[in-house]
Amino acid sequence: MTTAEQGMLRARVILPFLITGTIWGSTWFVITGQIDGVPAAWSVFYRFALATPALFLVAYLMKRRLKLTRPEHRLAALVGIFQFSGNFLFVYHSELYVTSGIVAMMFGLLMVPNAIFGRIFLGERVQGGFLLGSAVAIVGVSLLLVHEWRANPDAGVVGGNVALGIGLAMFGILAASLANVIQANPTGRGVPMVSLLAWAMLYGTVFDLGFAALTAGPPPLPANREYWAGIVYLALIGSVITFPLHYNLVREIGAGRTAYNSILTISVAMLISTLFEDYRWTGLTASGMVLAVVGMVLALRSKQKKTV
Repeated sequence: MTTAEQGMLRARVILPFLITGTIWGSTWFVITGQIDGVPAAWSVFYRFALATPALFLVAYLMKRRLKLTRPEHRLAALVGIFQFSGNFLFVYHSELYVTSGIVAMMFGLLMVPNAIFGRIFLGERVQGGFLLGSAVAIVGVSLLLVHEWRANPDAGVVGGNVALGIGLAMFGILAASLANVIQANPTGRGVPMVSLLAWAMLYGTVFDLGFAALTAGPPPLPANREYWAGIVYLALIGSVITFPLHYNLVREIGAGRTAYNSILTISVAMLISTLFEDYRWTGLTASGMVLAVVGMVLALRSKQKKTV
């Protein structure tokens, strides 16, 4: 490979890496504006009702196959329910009780259930270095959650609402992990990723509509312009633009190296929480952040060695 080609590759990698990490890091905070006085379920529906046709358009412009077989549609439906319904419904509701950056930090541990489910359903082996790094990261995130627990005004009532928020976030992590593992089966690998995501998002949006109607009453129409600007940002910038960039990174440098993007994402999320959510840093939280990031790096390095 020539020097010019290497430079082009670096540009094709670095720019999408920075763009996706920064955008995804910001979306956690934007979500807080979507659940302020508006039922979270309806905000999830509005987001994907806008994102779905846009993602189909992206798949069409990329000339990807949009017609799926029956097994592929079943797979898309499962991915949609876990990823674009369960995952996001849990996340949006969890941010009612827990700082957005902390929820983002918890999702940095997505690699752990990914490895567990990958072992169970796909027969993938887990290295000892991955287990060690994951354990360190879990300790770090736990320290951050202890601080969040103590800072909650209702901490005397079995952890108050923070406990509920942590539980919801954990269910969201499990839902996202199941979606990741499900789409990695042979049927999923036979479908263009953008096409699978478009159909999955459509199925998830239909489920979101039914869930919102049953649990949150009639659809609200907020007059707040900032609310709808957030919907547009999350739908088009945070979903439609980033997914193709992310999966192009997977093709360019592999899934293992692409996973390092989570470090940038949580760093941006915590910075935004510090600036705009008045998140208070202490010795406990700083130690937790360092341990979490170091643990994630160790785990990802171990996983990358396996894939090379």
